[in-house]
Amino acid sequence: MKKIYLSLMLLGALTFTSCDMDKFPYGSLDENTAVSEMQDLTKFRDQLYGTLRGVTAGSWVYTTDIQLDHFIGLVTNGNILGMFSTGTILPTDGDIEGFWASSYSSIATCNAILAKCDEFAAKPDLSANDKVLIERYKGEAKFTRAYMYLWLADHFCQSYTQVKGGPEAKATGLPIVTTYNPTSDVTKYPSRSKLKETFDLINKDLSEAYTALKAYEATDNKDVAALLQPCAIYLSSYAVEALQARVALLTGDWATAKAKAEDVIENGNYSLANTSNYKEMWEDENSSEPIFRPFMSSPSEIGGSTGGLFLSDNQKSAQYIPTFGTVLSYAESDKGSDVRFDAFFTEYENIDIDGEGFDSYVFNKYPGNDALKVGQTKNFVNMMKPLRLSEMYLISAEADARLGNNNPARLNEFCANRYSGYETHTYENVRELLDDVLEERNKEFIGEGMRWSDIRRLNIGFQRYKSNPDEDGYPIYSQVVLSADGIVYDAGDHRLTWPIPKGELDSNPNLKGQQNPGY
Repeated sequence: MKKIYLSLMLLGALTFTSCDMDKFPYGSLDENTAVSEMQDLTKFRDQLYGTLRGVTAGSWVYTTDIQLDHFIGLVTNGNILGMFSTGTILPTDGDIEGFWASSYSSIATCNAILAKCDEFAAKPDLSANDKVLIERYKGEAKFTRAYMYLWLADHFCQSYTQVKGGPEAKATGLPIVTTYNPTSDVTKYPSRSKLKETFDLINKDLSEAYTALKAYEATDNKDVAALLQPCAIYLSSYAVEALQARVALLTGDWATAKAKAEDVIENGNYSLANTSNYKEMWEDENSSEPIFRPFMSSPSEIGGSTGGLFLSDNQKSAQYIPTFGTVLSYAESDKGSDVRFDAFFTEYENIDIDGEGFDSYVFNKYPGNDALKVGQTKNFVNMMKPLRLSEMYLISAEADARLGNNNPARLNEFCANRYSGYETHTYENVRELLDDVLEERNKEFIGEGMRWSDIRRLNIGFQRYKSNPDEDGYPIYSQVVLSADGIVYDAGDHRLTWPIPKGELDSNPNLKGQQNPGY
């Protein structure tokens, strides 16, 4: 627990783990001396966006995809993320430790900013506009805190809909910290909450964030219009609703999931990317679909490299490649020509393995933005799109099926923008509709970390496609990591919840006996 309290890098560097993906927030300030004027508080709040830029890119996004079934490592990858790919998850792993510690450092940032906002709100000489700004900053901090607690819960707690004993069971949630109060007194370290208590905090924070941001959007401030446009670099009430819809999906609250998703679809200024411009959303970064897109600028304000694990500047190497079965699922469809095949995959003709060249499909969803390069070499950093309209369509469609409404309207609209030649489809029953919605989620969000959430909440397992280089026609599949090839997770496998880090258990006596099952 010392990582929560003694490593609270609120006013210094907030590190993000894994390989060369470490990034730091922009505009770090000293707590005691720098925040004395309103403009200082505005700069201090920039750390929230540094956090969101960091945790929506790089290893924060792709690590769970490597653990699941879409990708297989090549023998030349130096065992990068090998623990996740082979399923040998350990509480002592540095990545596990780092994700946990960095998440709580982010939460500490939010808590301290909330405290500073309350200090400023108590000043007698504030203008009416300053008061609105302070409430806006509090809303942004509460959104960010909710985002981090949700990320932690979705990785370090069992799924809300599948947790043994139900979400009211003791020690199934997270240690909850809502005030900035660093201490070395171990008696004050929190134990794990109930999972329902964790999600109650997430929902409360998001509800209050929505109210605050909605109030700001009702002002005549000149930046309001930009907040409500696609690819907004600051949070809006629609961004909050999008995350609320996601939370409701994860908790099985279908009515709320439907309502929140529909409000974004019907009332926001967003539209689905279509078959003619979908690929451009990933290559050129501009699109009508992203609800929130954290700001990036080279060299100091970039997130982690999300494409660097899959691509190389000289096109002669890749650490992980898509399994042949994954590529095939996009190449062959009875719905029409899937625009995502060309958007997500490209061929390298000469991947060098021990002096021999191999042809291979590689994952090209994050091809790199040249404007975000640091130096001459491509770093495969892209502006990330953590909240997109496509997710709202698929949440709405799934909620319909879960509520017993055999209404394929949202799914048909979605598919018409993903498949050339798509014909409107009807379904005999809600089970067929639901199966199709889940398949589209699987295909749409590859490499975005969402399959992890779906496998957990649906309580299903998976089998990674077993490489067959002769039958598949790609000899490179003879060069994959054999211990990871064809790996199987049964439904409810304990590895679908990460372990509480050993260092955290060792330093916090109140976590004794609260490790996740199976570790």
